[in-house]
This record gives sequence, structure tokens and C-alpha cells, in this order.
Amino acid sequence: MKLNSIEKTFVIIKPDGVKRGLVGKIFSRFEQTGLKLVSCRMIKPTEDMVKGNYPAEDIEWLTKMGEKTYVNYDNNLEEIKRDLGTIDKLEIGKKVLDSLVKYVSSGPVILMVWEGNHSTATIRKLAGATDPTKAELGSIRGDYGFDTPMLAVKSGRIAFQTIVHISESQDAAQKEIAHWFGDKYKDLGNYSRIDYTGSFEAFN
Repeated sequence: MKLNSIEKTFVIIKPDGVKRGLVGKIFSRFEQTGLKLVSCRMIKPTEDMVKGNYPAEDIEWLTKMGEKTYVNYDNNLEEIKRDLGTIDKLEIGKKVLDSLVKYVSSGPVILMVWEGNHSTATIRKLAGATDPTKAELGSIRGDYGFDTPMLAVKSGRIAFQTIVHISESQDAAQKEIAHWFGDKYKDLGNYSRIDYTGSFEAFN
């Protein structure tokens, strides 16, 4: 019988993580915390596949993406207008999404489902803040990240390279797992990991 805190979450190692040879290091960090790999595959996603991972038609979500850009600019409307051509948060969100889709579909990615105790929160903590200048040392982005929101915009990319994507919540994880794996992942990962007490039944 599984405890309520044992959950599955979804992770993408993005093209920059793959091309920089960080896959093994990322896997190791997840496994060292006792998380269990349930499913994994490498693909070169299409733009439609990537766009389907996000609530692309959700005005509230797109507006929040624009609001994050405002934060990155310290609400400097003059600079936002100069760099992005608009100060409309919804329109900025659409630009961010378009750039994000192009970025994630630009090369091979690793799609993964991990299971464990509070796996979503655990992996998000291991990854660190998306902006590496704010991510804690010892986190994936704190140790390996170098791209920042401002550098991305100044380079004409808008969406910056964050190495990994992790589901924001359990609801999001379930939708994203279904989007990328369908029901196939349910037949995988049927094995036990050894927990820190040496028990083989920890996740059964």
C-alpha cells in the first residue's frame, strides 16, 4: 500500500541540458534522494508537441508569463517596451511561449517520470530557481545554469535556457505525463528501490 505522499512527477531535460552532457549528473541527483525512475525516453519533439505541454490557450497563464517578465525587468516599462515592443502582459506572455516552444523543440530532450516521497516538490528544490543568479549553490541550475532572462532578451531569444522543466504541481504532472506518455508509463517502473533503511518494499 502506497503512502499518500508517494507521487509521480514529470521532468524534461531540455536541449541545453542534453547538449552540455548534464544528463548523467541530473539523473544522479534525483537517484541520490531516493527517487525512483518510472519511465524515460529521448525524442526530438516537434513544436506542436512542446506547445501541447503548456496551457497555451489559457489567458490567465499567458498573462502570468508576462508578469514574470515584468519582474525580470524590475517593472521598468521603458526597457520592456524597448526590448519586447509592448508592455501588454498578455502579448508578452504569448511572445515568451513562442520562444519557449522554439527553444524546447530545438534539439533532443529527455522525458522522464519519477516517483517518490513528495517527488514534485523534491525535484523542484533540487533544480533550484529558474534564474541561476537566484538558484542556491548545490542545485542543478545553481551549479550549471548560466543563462538569464535579460541575457536571453538581449540575445533575441526571450525564453532563457533553464536546463530542466519540472511539473509545477501534481495536477500539472498528471496532465504532462498523459501528454507525453499516454498510458504507457503505467506499465513501467514496476520494481522496488532500496530505501535508506535497506527495505526493498519502500515503494510497493
